[in-house]
Amino acid sequence: MESFNEKCTLSQGDDKSQGDKTLRYSEPGLPEHIWHHILSLMPLRDAARAACVSRAFLCNWRCHPNLMFTMETLRLKRKPHRKTCAFAIKVDHILKNHSGIGVKRLKLGTCDYCNFNINASSINSWLQVAITPGIEEITFASNYEGRYIFPLSLLSDGHGSSIQYLDLRSCTLRPTAALGCLTSLTKLRLCDVHITDDELMSLLSKSFALVELELTRCSEIICLNIPCLLERFSRLTVFECSNLKMVKSNAPNLTTLSFTGNPVEFTLSQVKELQMDCSDVSNFICYAITKLPYSFPNLISLTLCSVNEGVNTPTVAAKFLHLKHLKIYLEADEALPPEYDYMSLVSFLDASPVLETFILSVQQEDIKHGRVSEVASDMRQMPEHKHSNLKNVMILGFCTAKSMVELTCHILDNATSLKRITLDTVCDFSDECKISRCYITSARRTGDCTPLSNKMILEAERGTMAIERYILGKVPSTVELTVRGPCTHCHVTK
Repeated sequence: MESFNEKCTLSQGDDKSQGDKTLRYSEPGLPEHIWHHILSLMPLRDAARAACVSRAFLCNWRCHPNLMFTMETLRLKRKPHRKTCAFAIKVDHILKNHSGIGVKRLKLGTCDYCNFNINASSINSWLQVAITPGIEEITFASNYEGRYIFPLSLLSDGHGSSIQYLDLRSCTLRPTAALGCLTSLTKLRLCDVHITDDELMSLLSKSFALVELELTRCSEIICLNIPCLLERFSRLTVFECSNLKMVKSNAPNLTTLSFTGNPVEFTLSQVKELQMDCSDVSNFICYAITKLPYSFPNLISLTLCSVNEGVNTPTVAAKFLHLKHLKIYLEADEALPPEYDYMSLVSFLDASPVLETFILSVQQEDIKHGRVSEVASDMRQMPEHKHSNLKNVMILGFCTAKSMVELTCHILDNATSLKRITLDTVCDFSDECKISRCYITSARRTGDCTPLSNKMILEAERGTMAIERYILGKVPSTVELTVRGPCTHCHVTK
């Protein structure tokens, strides 16, 4: 059998009409479906180049499955002085030469590449070419600030039955009864989309296989209702939907909710993993402990983010009976109020009788609490508050506030099953529990760490001394203690 290289040869011959030499390419005798597969693995730009030099690729180029029209694939730069839109010209040329057969993925983002609106009729014609039976993914962003009405009619007559992923941004959706069932759709993302409660309900009711829904800044939605027929639906993300008042679901397997915005009325008793960020709400941690046990009685994992915390966490009768993992993130532009009592967070530990993991992250520029060195005597103790299942504790941004030292000592005295505790005097992390300081990642290159002010570095050093003086001696021999301080390569006072 001849090798691939033997059949792919370049030969030279004289072109008498032009008086110079030309190159002729002899293509290997591969089946057409192999050529088609090779082309499908190429980025759009490379596939176009290959089509210019190969007859086999040229034929298959007209059926390229991945139409990804982005700044990177089209190699475009914004040039406001241009009177024509290069983006529109290129997309129009490609799609006019495409057969419309075999498209699997379409990414069309007109809002990112143009300084003026592309004609809506042009967008409609592009979508009509690309959205054909067999398409699996659609990502679309309009440049009409939501005024463009996405033609859902293109998903009728079986055209939408193969779609698995639908991501629409900055447009309007008006589902009608004529819309066919989206029987394969598993993930739906809507960002800055104009769609009402009833219209969204109509769209969801035709998406029987839906697993995940993301809504971002969809301001027309007031009551979000997930229908019970979505038996596979498991994850819901809601981000800053400003007019939302209620979220309820009858979907039996909805277990994960990520919510950012003002608190609303929730009817989601089946949710087991909850992430809530209500940064614009004062004293959100206080709200969470008083309201969430009733709205989410079956929580196993809870993450709370607060920026404007100033009221101590109250003791409540309600319980998170199944909660095993708790993360609390407290942030402040300068410093938390001097009267804030970290020790009050024991109320969360008391309300979570089976809690196993507790992570507290405190990010602030300054410390205005009374430092423990100033009032070292009279440490508060709560021996009646036992946390028998708590095994892992991490405090990021450990400071010299007396109430934080008291909280740490309380955990060491009353968490009878504690195995590990990490105290980090710098709140500096790139993702969950992964410290980004370079001396921990062994990169050891100056400048790898997040910059810290002199004030923060000095406070971190004081925190390390407080740990050595007041906490180290309380750590049982069965508990693994990890203490982290400022990076010796990057965090140096100036």
